[in-house]
Amino acid sequence: MKTITSHHNPRLKELLTLQRRRTRERSGRFAAEGEDLLAAADAAGWPALSRYCAAGSGLGGVEVEPEALAAVSTLGSGTRALAVYEQRWAAPAGPLCVYLHGIRDPGNVGTILRCGQAFGASSVAMGPGCADPYGPKAVRASMGAVFAVPLAHATVGELPGERIALVPRGGEPLRGPVSGEASVLVGAEREGLPDEVVAGCERVAHIPIAGESLNAAIAAAVGLYELTRMAAP
Repeated sequence: MKTITSHHNPRLKELLTLQRRRTRERSGRFAAEGEDLLAAADAAGWPALSRYCAAGSGLGGVEVEPEALAAVSTLGSGTRALAVYEQRWAAPAGPLCVYLHGIRDPGNVGTILRCGQAFGASSVAMGPGCADPYGPKAVRASMGAVFAVPLAHATVGELPGERIALVPRGGEPLRGPVSGEASVLVGAEREGLPDEVVAGCERVAHIPIAGESLNAAIAAAVGLYELTRMAAP
């Protein structure tokens, strides 16, 4: 195939449309940029529907002139590699599930995915009002975890195991590890979890801190660490 030389090329225009959430949801596709993310997808056995690379880079895929590739990149510095993938959604699964509610910052969503991978979460479930985990910023922040941690849409009633609501200064201090399956529920930094969500949980816990609140991604990371820190041999 000939090298693509213009960002007006129809294939590159399609990449631009994937920057919009509505298009991603309608098509069931998303884009990932950067050699590390594409390598993570390869390692996870997640095949690309289409793959592009800067001409002369030798990274594989359809070659694109660097200026044209930069024109469809969401990175300020441009990219040398970009690929399109099918989204994957599954049912929420244990033994350890993370549920997100109202977390609108895509960087936080992606970071929580990364933390989920680090601490062995078996799934991350998205509740109402969350940023799209397949959006460009979330995919980048996940550092490849979006290809490794199963994603789900779920209601509280569908979550596996004991449901543990993280509520600032609510309930008892969070203690781990958990026995059996569990889901830890994390809300937005300011709003937290709605009362009806908390009411649907078996346990309410908080992370003891000196300040007023924690960033949602940090709260999820600390919670996951606490719930799993005694589990390793």
